[in-house]
Amino acid sequence: MLTIDDLKYNHHGLIPAIVVDAATKDVLTLAYMNRESLAISLAEGRTCFFSRSRQELWRKGETSGNVQHIRSIVADCDRDALVVTVDKEGPACHLGKDSCFHNPLFIAQGEGEAFSAEGLYALLQSRRAELPEGSYTTYLFQKGVDKILKKVGEECTEVIIAGKAGDKAETIYEIADLMYHVMVLMVEMGIDPEDIRRELASRHVIDHKVKQEKMT
Repeated sequence: MLTIDDLKYNHHGLIPAIVVDAATKDVLTLAYMNRESLAISLAEGRTCFFSRSRQELWRKGETSGNVQHIRSIVADCDRDALVVTVDKEGPACHLGKDSCFHNPLFIAQGEGEAFSAEGLYALLQSRRAELPEGSYTTYLFQKGVDKILKKVGEECTEVIIAGKAGDKAETIYEIADLMYHVMVLMVEMGIDPEDIRRELASRHVIDHKVKQEKMT
C-alpha cells in the first residue's frame, strides 16, 4: 500500500486526480491535489482539491453541496497521477452537468453501443426516490412535469438546430440531452422502457399497411 510520500508531485507540488463515478464509471472531472489536500481527502473520506486559480484548498461540495464520497484512490504505474473513485451527491461540473466532460470533440462511428436505456432509467428512478441535494435531475423532478416538458421542448429545438447546421458531433450531443430529458419525463409519468419497446414493436406489424395508406 502506497503512502502520500510515495507519490510523485510536479514542480508545483501537485498531482492530477481523475475523478470517476463509482456507479456509472464515467469520468467526472480532472482536478489537482497536493499533499495537504490528499491528506484531508483520506482523513475525511471526501474529495478535497487544490485550486490552481485561487491557490487554495477546496472541498468539493463545500458551498454547492455536491459532495464526492471516496471509494478508492489508485496511483498509476509512474505514481504521478491518481484515479479517485467516488459516490457523488449531485453534479460534478459547476455548470450543473453530471460530468465536466460534456463537450464532444470526436466520436467514432459505433461508439456508445453498450448504452443501456434500462441502466439510465434505473439511475433516474433512484434519483426520483432519493432526490439528492444539488442534483440537476432532482431539480427537474422537484419542479414537476411542466418544467420537464419545457426542457424536452428546448432540447428538441437544439437537435433541430444542430441537425440543420449539419454538425454531426453537436447533433449527437443534443440528441443525448434530449434522450436524457425524455427519460426523466418517462420516470415522472411511470412509463417504462419496455412500454416504448412494445409500442415500437407493434408498429412493425402495420408499417407496410396503415402507414402507407396514410402517406397516399
